[in-house]
Amino acid sequence: MTKADRNLLDYIVVCISEFANRYGMHMRDAYIYLNRYKGIEFLKEFYDVEHTLSFDDALDDLAAICRKNGGAA
Repeated sequence: MTKADRNLLDYIVVCISEFANRYGMHMRDAYIYLNRYKGIEFLKEFYDVEHTLSFDDALDDLAAICRKNGGAA
């Protein structure tokens, strides 16, 4: 695994954890939700921008993407 891949993976894991904390979910449920409503895909595609933002801003973006794709968050 390259360093860039590892950085992306670490960032996604932290975002899932922070999303779970924000919405009072277990990490597994947060992962399932983010995967279902395209949040994980969004993080992969826009990592270069998202990782420069605060976690609050990144989580706001994730919630907006999930809502746009049918989620409730």
